[in-house]
Amino acid sequence: MTAAAGGPPAVVLVGPPGAGKTTVGRALAERLGLGYRDTDADIEALAGKPIAEIFIEEGEAHFRELERTAVRDALAGHDGVLSLGGGAILHDGTRALLAGLPVVFLDVSLRDAVHRVGLDAPRPLLAVNPRQRWRELMEQRRPLYTEVARAVVSTDDRTPQDVAAAVLDALQLKDA
Repeated sequence: MTAAAGGPPAVVLVGPPGAGKTTVGRALAERLGLGYRDTDADIEALAGKPIAEIFIEEGEAHFRELERTAVRDALAGHDGVLSLGGGAILHDGTRALLAGLPVVFLDVSLRDAVHRVGLDAPRPLLAVNPRQRWRELMEQRRPLYTEVARAVVSTDDRTPQDVAAAVLDALQLKDA
């Protein structure tokens, strides 16, 4: 977790599991010469255990509480590149905090998401019937991702560097 004082973030990435938020976020941070932060990593550090264990041991509601706090803190205290967990946009307050920020929705097809995430990855919301569950999540979340996003960038059939370049173009940012 790389923190920088003064927020707001230069770029905020949102999207579903498998969209490449972490990989693209790191590539963007490097290209911009900025720090990188991932709210899922913040949550794991705070809880002292993986997200899958938080879901199993304490439930989704507890995880979402931790997530809201992590997102609020990161938006206020990180001026680099920030990746949010896939479900962070579900909370009205989080969407309100994202208003006016340089948010990019990394969109991905089911085919590419399954290829990237795999069907045995520790993703608690995709544990049972992952393909069907991913479709359901996207049906629910796609309107919320697009609501908060200043730009939408597809990650299908693109390298992380290509996606990072597309994000920079979409936000009219220059490499460091």
